[in-house]
Amino acid sequence: MTKKIYEYELDEAFEIYLLIKSADVRLAKNNKPFIAFTFQDRSGQIDGKFWDAKEDEINRFQAGTVVKVSGKRELYQNNPQLRITKMRIAHENEAVAPEHFIERAPLRTEEMVEEINRVLFEITSAPINRIVRYILNKYQKAFFDFPAAKRHHHAFAGGLSYHTVSILRLAETIAKNYTGINHSLLYGGIILHDIGKTIELTGALSTEYTLKGNLIGHIVLVDEEITKACEALKIEEDTEDVILLKHVVLAHHGKLEFGSPVVPHLLEAEIIHHLDNLDASINMIDTAIQRTKPGEFSERVFGLGNRNFYKPSELVEPDSK
Repeated sequence: MTKKIYEYELDEAFEIYLLIKSADVRLAKNNKPFIAFTFQDRSGQIDGKFWDAKEDEINRFQAGTVVKVSGKRELYQNNPQLRITKMRIAHENEAVAPEHFIERAPLRTEEMVEEINRVLFEITSAPINRIVRYILNKYQKAFFDFPAAKRHHHAFAGGLSYHTVSILRLAETIAKNYTGINHSLLYGGIILHDIGKTIELTGALSTEYTLKGNLIGHIVLVDEEITKACEALKIEEDTEDVILLKHVVLAHHGKLEFGSPVVPHLLEAEIIHHLDNLDASINMIDTAIQRTKPGEFSERVFGLGNRNFYKPSELVEPDSK
């Protein structure tokens, strides 16, 4: 069985097929162009630089292309990286389709659809329920296929819906333990909070930001979608239910400097902000720990203040319980 990139030891030579997730052309200090790649297979993503790139190589090595790469795994500033010695485009007769290299959510789409449909019945506010169902139906295919980010957390096919389901599970526990929580607002806000990423990003194969993603961002894009849903469903946008729904979505990053147009002023908005951050943080740490040997520190996690995390040598693995 062919080894995946994260199954190779540090400094171990390899010759494997990888998907080019992204390919950014940059200038080195000597003013010569190089390509900053992010490669991917089903074990995860890893960066690598292709120095002194010629024009034809820049044109050939595009995002979404499968390549055969020779080189070795190494660490650069305590982060995993590929040292590329040789690379070529995969031939058609090598039968290596791009979709075979995409990391996927641990839950099947059918399971996630079922969980979200169950929670929809807990949204008893008629306007919120209708708006959520309308937007979900509008973006259903992308919602269950897209990643939740270009990299960092849940950056895999189905990551957007998996992240949403994970937060809903946490929210149901919170809702059982505390009184005074509006379930319609909490669950509706969670389902919608990141659905703008279906507009912000290009998809799972070679994830990039769209023009709207770069210039507007998923938070404002969701707010616009709620407005469009109100118009289509003949729901008055100035009612309290709709205004509160918009608030929990707009406030879910928690702080102005983190991209939220407003800070949370509702209990449900504060809960969504913390659960969103918690689930993203756990996913980033878990991804790093999975690639770490017991008794060692992980790679640095950029999304968590560039910290690294220790994997205890006596840690009981989940599948050994």
